Amino acid sequence: MSLADLRTEYQLRGLSENDLAADPIEQFGTWFDQALAAGVKEPNAMALATVAANGRPSVRMVLLKGFDATGFVFYTNYESRKGRELSANPWAAIAIHWVDLERQIRIEGRVERVSAEQSAAYFHSRPVASQLSAAASHQSEVIPNRMVLEKRVADLEAQFAAMLVPLPAEWGGYRLAPSVVEFWQGRPSRLHDRLRFRRGVDDAWVVERLAP
Repeated sequence: MSLADLRTEYQLRGLSENDLAADPIEQFGTWFDQALAAGVKEPNAMALATVAANGRPSVRMVLLKGFDATGFVFYTNYESRKGRELSANPWAAIAIHWVDLERQIRIEGRVERVSAEQSAAYFHSRPVASQLSAAASHQSEVIPNRMVLEKRVADLEAQFAAMLVPLPAEWGGYRLAPSVVEFWQGRPSRLHDRLRFRRGVDDAWVVERLAP
């Protein structure tokens, strides 16, 4: 079968304006709960797109680790490629795809770092092995081989064997404050439903239907 012949007919449900909550964060929470209930694997996995100072975009998968009225939170190395790009251009976009539910969510907005206290609290909630890996990895830098990375982890494991692993200065969280949130529901014959929340006058949310 050729790639041109690969297609899926979406037919689970539709999405109308009457289905939406008044606030996109509340609507996101409803859909996220439904993804959890449906057993979607890694429902918090999302593609994060950033743009470098030279205008070149990049995208990678990260994990959503919190959301509330202020925005969507993820954690990474501040000196990684995405960290450097967010320093140069603090705007980003997120895409979440739940194929089993025939749904996508797109989010755009300005990004800022969370507090050091929030970063530390999350960092120390992770398994110790993950803490050591984060501390050992100079993310996005070229390394000669895997053994170098494994030695860094082993050295840190010995150093902090009886101690709390300190939060690396270059590691922490970001919060994306949404200015646009789009909910996409697959429909038959590619006549999908796309409903977009965007910030309007006085930061009030405006709902618009987009052509698929």
